[in-house]
Amino acid sequence: MEQDKEVPESVSEEETVAEAVAEVEEQVDSEEEAVEHSAEKLHLLLEDARAKADEHWEMVIRARAESENLKKRHSRELENAHKFAIEKFVNELLPVRDSMELGLTAAQDEGADVAKLVEGTELTLKLLTDVMGKFDIEEINPVGEPFNPEFHQAMAMQPSSDVEPNTVLTVV
Repeated sequence: MEQDKEVPESVSEEETVAEAVAEVEEQVDSEEEAVEHSAEKLHLLLEDARAKADEHWEMVIRARAESENLKKRHSRELENAHKFAIEKFVNELLPVRDSMELGLTAAQDEGADVAKLVEGTELTLKLLTDVMGKFDIEEINPVGEPFNPEFHQAMAMQPSSDVEPNTVLTVV
């Protein structure tokens, strides 16, 4: 009778082992699926990150190119502004030069009227002052102010007891 009893126990042990093996295999299969799913998910995330990195890199390259283009355009515009500013100034000075030539021609005549020469010279000076005013060039008159070598150019030193040393006495 002992043999009969042992057989069911071994069958049940085999069944238990088989069930345990089946459970372990199921767990391994589900873990393998989870690992595969995680690997796929990680691969997709990696591809997405690479795509974003490539997109950002292209944006950086475009921004650099745009910055360089802006620098070049600014340099060209600045150069043109200087060029055309000088051209405009010279065009405004041409009538002053013409007026000076006419005055010189009139002064060379033997019967030149001095009063008319003075009047023409005054008009030429006014014309020059107007042209300079258009370009914000102002005449300064520092008479009585202390001499400043950054703004003034000394022609000569003249001693005077009326003012302190290094004071501007006359303007030429």
